[in-house]
Amino acid sequence: MPSWAVQLAKAKFSEFLKATVEEGPQTVTYHGEETAVLVTVEEYRKLKAASRPTLKQWLLAPTPKFDIPLRPRNEYSLRPPVEFD
Repeated sequence: MPSWAVQLAKAKFSEFLKATVEEGPQTVTYHGEETAVLVTVEEYRKLKAASRPTLKQWLLAPTPKFDIPLRPRNEYSLRPPVEFD
């Protein structure tokens, strides 16, 4: 994936944008570290559709969230009641 320094991307933004459309995603570096990626709207929408659900969507989904094994009620051992003086 081609890489652009942030100063160069700012100075030549139209070329940066054109390269994204024609060649695919472009990486932006800041002080030598990869910081951001510019992608086309089509690719962004594909990535967003394939991403994980939001917390709200996950909590409201009809599928079970946890698998908690519970014993039947009659298998629990009962303690005798505590007697107070």
